[in-house]
Amino acid sequence: MSNQKQSFWMSPKGFASMGLIASVTYFLLMEHRQHLFLYLPFIIILLCPLMHIFMHGGHGGHDDHAEHDEQGEGSGNESEAYKRGLEEGRKQTHKHNSH
Repeated sequence: MSNQKQSFWMSPKGFASMGLIASVTYFLLMEHRQHLFLYLPFIIILLCPLMHIFMHGGHGGHDDHAEHDEQGEGSGNESEAYKRGLEEGRKQTHKHNSH
């Protein structure tokens, strides 16, 4: 079993909310379709930054980098290979810069 919390949208209240939002949207579009088409280009331009802001909200901050290093999420071989490659690259750069 997973210890992950179930998403609100997958709960019964979430499904009811989606249905309510869909029906309200349908009736608003049917009643105000003339206004909507008039302002559609502006609405699209306004939605772009809003979607960008809200869709990146799930990424979280950059504070959890230390936790990933401590937990060692990648396999040990990948981490060691990365470190070896990094050191070799530094050595080659040092050789090229010293000449």
